[in-house]
Amino acid sequence: MRFTSASSTSGFSRTPHPAESSTPSLSRRRLLARAGALAAWGTTSALAPTARASAAQAPPAGPVRLELPRPTGPCPLGFTELRLVDRTRRGPWWAGDAAGELRELMVSVWYPADRATAEDGPPAPYMREGTAAVFGAGAAKILQVDREAVDWAGFRTHARVGVPAVSRAGCAPVVLYSPGMYNERTLDTTAVEELASHGYIVVTVDPVHEAHAVEFPDGRVIEPAPGLAAVGAGADRSRAALEVRVADIPFVLDQLAVMARGGNPDAGKRPLPRGLGEALDLARTGMFGHSLGGMTTAEAMRVDRRIRAGANLDGPLGYDWTDPELLLPVARTGLDRPFLQMGAWLAVPSGRLPHTHEHSESWRAMWWNSTGWKRDLWTEAAEHNSFTDYQTILPGLAERLTLPSGLPSRMTGTVDPERFTASRRAYLTAFFDQHLRGHHRPLLDGPSPLHPDVRFVG
Repeated sequence: MRFTSASSTSGFSRTPHPAESSTPSLSRRRLLARAGALAAWGTTSALAPTARASAAQAPPAGPVRLELPRPTGPCPLGFTELRLVDRTRRGPWWAGDAAGELRELMVSVWYPADRATAEDGPPAPYMREGTAAVFGAGAAKILQVDREAVDWAGFRTHARVGVPAVSRAGCAPVVLYSPGMYNERTLDTTAVEELASHGYIVVTVDPVHEAHAVEFPDGRVIEPAPGLAAVGAGADRSRAALEVRVADIPFVLDQLAVMARGGNPDAGKRPLPRGLGEALDLARTGMFGHSLGGMTTAEAMRVDRRIRAGANLDGPLGYDWTDPELLLPVARTGLDRPFLQMGAWLAVPSGRLPHTHEHSESWRAMWWNSTGWKRDLWTEAAEHNSFTDYQTILPGLAERLTLPSGLPSRMTGTVDPERFTASRRAYLTAFFDQHLRGHHRPLLDGPSPLHPDVRFVG
């Protein structure tokens, strides 16, 4: 689900996922089912609840605020943001007036906090107010509710802003997260919090000039650059966005290295949480992403060997899902490091196929060209947005609001939201535990009765 501003005050319209743009004869139902923006949250070995409304049944007296599924790990959570400026690069050529400006990013850092002071800071917001206003206006059109019906900035997370990090030097492996096309970095907070609760430092990266809205500390809110839409549909747009994202990742890793050495990479030199840089273990770095973020993960691993393990959540590995000749470079070369793929359904001219290496040309190329550890997991009852926060948000909203008939199932399938959130959390955590920490996780060896929705394809 992509929201794009038609004017400063007018409504929003959906731009198709890059895969959809070149896929002929898809019904509106199928397009909505694969829409790429209301995300899914998950990561754990125990069942996590669906996002819960803050009040019980009854019509809401005010804006709905949801509580995200509680992470299951033993670590309390801290949160901080960084504004990063890359002085070696300019904004993307399609960014219009901003193309001549230095490339700047907003990232969030979620980390295991020092237990003694873990409650000292304010709760971390799900979205900043400016981001929430833009995102919420677009979401209201899709959900067919008033703009004020949902308080996106008021969702409850489980982290505290600015509290000290765990005090042990080099104790925390690092995992980067890249969202789907046009999505904000916040849209897999459930998975991010789960990993952080198990001792990972998770860094989420906003695709500035592409995401619905990115808010900076000085109050600027950057919306998608019109030039990106003007690039064209399908392969051209995917290629343009991906090129910028992949170049962002080595820069972010360089700035984390500055932190690990005791420096402060924040462009405004805002204070960092005590102990955060010291806790980073950049020798154990992984990455995961949804849709275009999964493509970014794979390509970033190809160009930067500092990323030791990656997970792709339902992302194509070609610039155009319908043209096997337009493979990403990484699909042609493969990887020699661990790579996990989790998929739902692949849109094709004749209908839909399971998004696995047995049916997707790009996944098949990646599978056979890769020499590292690999797994391919498929969930029949899931949809594209089951791998984002939407898997838990939409059921939570449906408890309080009247949504368009069938919208939740079109976006997140018919899979049980609590069970699949638990499964997705479990497989992601097990994957990084095994390949960043060296702890063998039997969950990755074969099907589990605890996760009946997830099938092993290879």
